[in-house]
Amino acid sequence: MDRSEANFQRACRVMPGGVNSPVRAFRAVGGTPRFIVRGQGCRFTDADSREYIDYICGYGPLILGHSHPGVLDAVARAIRDGTCFGTPTPAETTLAETIVARVPSIEMVRLVNSGTEAVMSALRLARAATGRDRIIKFAGGYHGHADSLLVKAGSGAATLGVPDSAGVTAGAAGDTLVAEYNDLDQVTDLLAKHEGAVAAIIVEPVAGNMGVVPPDPGFLPGLRELAHQHGTLLIFDEVMTGFRLGPAGAQGMFNVEPDLTILGKIIGGGLPVGAYGGPAKLMRMVAPEGPVYQAGTLSGNPLAVAAGLATLTELTDDAYLRLEYASATLADGIRAALAETNVTGCVQREGSMLTLFFAPDRLANLKAVQAANQDRFAAFFTALLGHGVHLPPSGYEAWFVSLAHDDAAIQQTLEAVSAALRSL
Repeated sequence: MDRSEANFQRACRVMPGGVNSPVRAFRAVGGTPRFIVRGQGCRFTDADSREYIDYICGYGPLILGHSHPGVLDAVARAIRDGTCFGTPTPAETTLAETIVARVPSIEMVRLVNSGTEAVMSALRLARAATGRDRIIKFAGGYHGHADSLLVKAGSGAATLGVPDSAGVTAGAAGDTLVAEYNDLDQVTDLLAKHEGAVAAIIVEPVAGNMGVVPPDPGFLPGLRELAHQHGTLLIFDEVMTGFRLGPAGAQGMFNVEPDLTILGKIIGGGLPVGAYGGPAKLMRMVAPEGPVYQAGTLSGNPLAVAAGLATLTELTDDAYLRLEYASATLADGIRAALAETNVTGCVQREGSMLTLFFAPDRLANLKAVQAANQDRFAAFFTALLGHGVHLPPSGYEAWFVSLAHDDAAIQQTLEAVSAALRSL
């Protein structure tokens, strides 16, 4: 028995499924999850000293790679001064100022501890601002595990085949309306049917929790216009895309400004974090200035703030160009390997997020993703793992490229992809 297997058996005795997040359990791909003990650059090492090129990257936050010296130094300096104060700190303001300076739609921001918490708080704010109860989300969109959002959810919920969680009451889910991603007609119909009742439309501007599904041309501008017409707030969940697709996230890339933005992952540099922000008029409704209550003991934690600031400092225009080059080289190489091996597949990419679907054509929504060959993905994942490349263990997840993925790592990955595809 190897050490990962022994660790997994031990974990299963004290944690549900042996993990603290469902997708880590390898249920979708089979086998035993690798227990990782260290990471450096674009690689990490498991308990059995096996090294892998990592395309999980912490599910997005490690855009600089593992153990980046600037991030480690910043956290080391912060930890010497203390780990938690329960009072304001100057660094919190610096991070807030940095976010406001880079994202035009955000004038004020509130730091929290996770993307789930940020979404939950933003929806409360939207309901208070509009005096309405209902929200529209999209099938396959994952916005955390708050009760009202575990309806046709993506990510781990889609992987496990249970997009509607047990324990969620009909009342909690009753105000959540669901449309297909990239389908403006369905959104139009829902807004008309529930005229004057929809507080917010919440959307991943680039879906990443059913695999990478980019928006169709006109989809995001269409949502912006529909929200405006119906007095509904438009919320972009940019937990994945924020500061990954560019200095202003997806909204900067597509030139569409939401009313509220959810952030996470990169702004914590690999430490737990979340944030929501928007125009000052809306954000001043949040306590203590306004009546919308939201609080958190560890919000603005000095270690997360230090790591986030160090990460954002590295994300220059040149860094984004280098990230685009690496990501495009990887995606183009996978497409070439598919053609060479005559394996049916479709690579979908937006910036440094990509997914290989075993499907013949571009996928635009959750139904199309569910029709892709997940058994073939599982076989591909296992073969690739044997060649030293670790993907997210689900066909419903995005792969993430970091600035640490250099030419040698990309080339090694493409050689492994070709070998894995030939084995199918």
